[in-house]
Amino acid sequence: MDGSSNGSNFGLRDEIKAYWSQRAATFDLSPGHAIFSEEERSAWYRLITRHLGDGKGRTALDLASGTGVISMLMDDIGFDVTGMDWAEPMLERARAKAKAENRKIAFRLGDAENTMEPDNHYDVITNRHLVWTLVNPEAAFAEWLRVLKPGGSVLIVDGDFVNVTFFEKLIQKLASLSQRLGFAHPQPGQFSQQMAEVHRSILSRVHFSGGARAEAVADLLRKAGFQNVTIDKDMRQIHRAQARHMGLWKGMARIVQHRYAIKATKGA
Repeated sequence: MDGSSNGSNFGLRDEIKAYWSQRAATFDLSPGHAIFSEEERSAWYRLITRHLGDGKGRTALDLASGTGVISMLMDDIGFDVTGMDWAEPMLERARAKAKAENRKIAFRLGDAENTMEPDNHYDVITNRHLVWTLVNPEAAFAEWLRVLKPGGSVLIVDGDFVNVTFFEKLIQKLASLSQRLGFAHPQPGQFSQQMAEVHRSILSRVHFSGGARAEAVADLLRKAGFQNVTIDKDMRQIHRAQARHMGLWKGMARIVQHRYAIKATKGA
């Protein structure tokens, strides 16, 4: 329940911030969050450069930057990167990693739906697994359009984490059967049952509570004024690399999930 309806000042957005602040300590332990192989790193480079090209010193704002994984990939490709997150524990880890690797990435505390950044300021905006959490994506997309330079691009990497495909259901049944027969053991989660329940509660109340389908996200980008909106569902190289560091069944599920990249541009 949102704070506005129960008399509390602690609303859904505060819950989201608190949740990711708690997740910061274990965030980099999960395949799919951190990068566990050079194979995956190279696959990310190919995805980013396919849509954005080489950095060549262009300015990039990485929203919901977390512990800095995408920010550092963008830095490697040659972008002048600013990472922004509203969970201070995430930023602390990102700053520590950047300092240890002598990277010149600025990590700032900020809200992806209201960045407070200047108009027409960035060449590129990136984000990974942010859109599904947005309370008001229409406002967020309008904000991103505002801070992009004319001709600038946004690259969104996200997925539908609600609807389960036929193949995922089949994989889940096979995993359950193999555990019952003693051929496999349940994989320990990276966070507690309580945190899992908080995650489900948040997911049920955000804008994309029915699942952030690529086509729905693309439609909202167009309505916000973005042009040349393209959906790229070819995430196979990244997912195969991630799957090698997951258990058998979870790795198989990753490959068949509805995950995607969307690029859109601001008119010149």
